Amino acid sequence: MIELNDSFENEYDENHIEIPLDTDNLVNLISTGGAMDCLTTNFEQRDAQIELLKKICQSFNEDKIGVFEAGTGVGKSFAYLIPAIIWAKQNKERIVISTGTINLQQQIFEKDIPFAQKITGTKIKSLLVKGRQNYICLRRFNETVNEIDLFTEEQEELDSLQEWLKVTKSGDKSDLSFLPSESLWQKINSETDGCRGQHCPYKEKCFVMKVKKEAASAQLLVVNHHLLFADIEMRLANGYENQAVLPPYKKLIFDEAHGIENSATSFFSDCFNRFSLQKQLRLIYRSRKGNKAGLIFALETLSTEESCVGDLVNQIALLESHLTELEDVTEKLMNKNLSIRIHDNPKYDYSEVFDSFNLISADLLVINRLIGSLLNGISDEDKKVDSVWEATTVLHRLESFAAFCVNFIHWDEHPDKVFWIEKGKFINYYQTPLDMSSLLHKGVFEPFSTVVCTSATLGIASNFNFWMRKNGVLFEDSKRILQDFFESPFPYNKNVMLAIPADGKGADEFNFQSYVEDVLPRLIRSSEGRALVLFTSYESLKSAYDACFSGLLRSGINLYKQGDDDRFRLLEKFKKDTHSVLFGTYSFWEGVDVPGDALSHVIIVKLPFGVPSDPVFAARSEAITKRGGSSFMELSVPEAVIKFRQGFGRLMRKSTDKGVVTILDKRLITKRYGSIFINSIPHTKVCYESISLICSKIQNLLDTN
Repeated sequence: MIELNDSFENEYDENHIEIPLDTDNLVNLISTGGAMDCLTTNFEQRDAQIELLKKICQSFNEDKIGVFEAGTGVGKSFAYLIPAIIWAKQNKERIVISTGTINLQQQIFEKDIPFAQKITGTKIKSLLVKGRQNYICLRRFNETVNEIDLFTEEQEELDSLQEWLKVTKSGDKSDLSFLPSESLWQKINSETDGCRGQHCPYKEKCFVMKVKKEAASAQLLVVNHHLLFADIEMRLANGYENQAVLPPYKKLIFDEAHGIENSATSFFSDCFNRFSLQKQLRLIYRSRKGNKAGLIFALETLSTEESCVGDLVNQIALLESHLTELEDVTEKLMNKNLSIRIHDNPKYDYSEVFDSFNLISADLLVINRLIGSLLNGISDEDKKVDSVWEATTVLHRLESFAAFCVNFIHWDEHPDKVFWIEKGKFINYYQTPLDMSSLLHKGVFEPFSTVVCTSATLGIASNFNFWMRKNGVLFEDSKRILQDFFESPFPYNKNVMLAIPADGKGADEFNFQSYVEDVLPRLIRSSEGRALVLFTSYESLKSAYDACFSGLLRSGINLYKQGDDDRFRLLEKFKKDTHSVLFGTYSFWEGVDVPGDALSHVIIVKLPFGVPSDPVFAARSEAITKRGGSSFMELSVPEAVIKFRQGFGRLMRKSTDKGVVTILDKRLITKRYGSIFINSIPHTKVCYESISLICSKIQNLLDTN
């Protein structure tokens, strides 16, 4: 859905005098008797929403950085959308809204923006923009169809995609009626690595190009944090007034701003794995069932240096064998560990891994030299040929891989980076920034005229210092920063009980897992299911699920656990099955929105402290300790409090919801830092009693006797 406006000037005029927002007028729109009242059944004025809107108007009018925590039910999306729409309209400027999840992105675009436009009586063009990997690439699709074996398992999916392409207007994977296999979608999506840009024969029909053209004339762009950082990366390199991933903009709104640092850390991390390198090599040369293909053969016919071809094929084969050796020695190094950090640790001997990286680096240097020779032997006229352009692009990517190998070997020369290895579907080798604050300040908070940051969980014990420090906001002059809390209007003190078993255990005590598996069935039965159980590790989840399964099933309670199905489908099953329980780890601590009776009981198994073995967390903790700080109080506790608040927030999604949040980790009461957790959540009824009495009170509260 795209809302059209009058004409929109796409280029900024530096001499343009901005028209400030009329705050009083916008307040009237969301007050009793205003437009929102007229358009809403059972309207109730929200004073917190009005105050938040005022602060956001001030941020726009005075070029401020706004840091605003708005509890569940405040209505923060309309508090920022109404000022954004009016500002964009009257100043003919573009505004970008960035969210942490595609679900919220779609809600804002499909529901909130249309309603906000009705409230304001103003229509502007808005557009939901996703990453390129969400769109099909027509060139790559047709190349895959032409290369595919007749009896491949992917043929049926390709046929279905062929029919879909006849009718789709967007080319967006989310519009498909089926979910294509990940391996196939990787071959045919529009990721940057495979894009020929203006050289592409399908450029006039390209779905990504269509979105870019639409974005150039849109005044409100709804993106996700990952896509935003792709844009920021390009702007840091090429300037802020130019077209990057997105067209130019001056004002930026972050929703779900608590996740900015994690999103930036993920985006600005470099990753090396066998698959990503082989993907580039196979563009140059590949052999399957006796058939040979690749750019190498097109280059051979054009280049006077065709004698390089044989050496290049042999060198690619040698590199493939060295990649296998790298994985073998890495498996040996890691043993049973899922991740390890490269650092001064006598426990690990990294020498064999570094030796393999040296061989791969040397192989890449030879391969790059041979490809360079082939390209240098091609006439200037022939260098316009598509295959030459694509080979040049692959060469640049291989040079980046070679640079990564060198950095990994000489990790100790890069104190601002964390080098680490993780076992997953592939063995991944990472280079991650140690501290994101400088980059976020330089890339986000310094250059944009207004940056509004909102979330239900930004503060810890009534201040934003932790969040502002790690996201680079504190580098700014304090006079430019607006900050405030807007409490949830929901009746937590009447409708929610916080339960901590007095006869329980702390997660640091012996047999804590056995205790969890003993009390979980009793707690879940007390609410007749309708429970979300949040874990901090999948091993603990799996063990508890297995221990609870048969007993709860006999009680008529169905169990669902993370990993058994797609996250969205699991949540849909859980919502519909009002006598069920869902077991989840960190991805279920936020973004779960189940209002009503389907979720009346949130059980937090363990306080969500970062795992000491996590390489990036460990490196950041170590950096704090080296400068004389307390990594526990400066990093571990604040991060755990933010995550804890996210988990707590899963319970109450509308004002009539009621229920219980049970914390099985007794450290919430027995440790001094526990008060920081408790003081960071809304005031509720508290039950610190035996597990038997807690179960009885849960039954009484939920009327399930």
